[in-house]
Amino acid sequence: VIWNVTNWHVIAAPTTAMYPNQGAPVEQRVDDLLSRMTLAEKIGQMTQPEKGSIKPADVTAYFIGSVLSGGGGSPANNTAAAWARMVDGYQKAALATRLGIPIIYGVDAVHGHGNVHGATIFPHNIGLGASRNPALAEMVGQATAEEVRATGIPWSFGPCLCVARDERWGRTYESFGE
Repeated sequence: VIWNVTNWHVIAAPTTAMYPNQGAPVEQRVDDLLSRMTLAEKIGQMTQPEKGSIKPADVTAYFIGSVLSGGGGSPANNTAAAWARMVDGYQKAALATRLGIPIIYGVDAVHGHGNVHGATIFPHNIGLGASRNPALAEMVGQATAEEVRATGIPWSFGPCLCVARDERWGRTYESFGE
């Protein structure tokens, strides 16, 4: 068994604002939304600060479109449930804006959801690549995705699919290898 789910609980995502005309084609909805957005709202939607540099109230004030939990971007009480509450707080702040556009919350989980206490940490991609076992790499990715989703986060910055050819690059370990 690679992953033990004993201490993980899937948390329901918060209710998100719905575009008023769900039946309209996507391009029409995008055009409509963009035509109603101010310049400040457009800039905010293209901004992704790290969790440590922004509070939920800032998401509302600056119309932030995405928040990232990088290394150390965890809640004070580092549990899966506390992560879900933290992400929900940012999401509620985004839904409180004039247009109610949900944020996209992301986390740097290249080799497991390592910021969460008790999460499974896997070998870096370079080690998985050296195993020459694609099925193992897929299982690691699935387990990481499930742990990330269990904390209420829909977007993981992993796996990294680069092809490192020069080991002088500081993040060669994130590549599965040449």
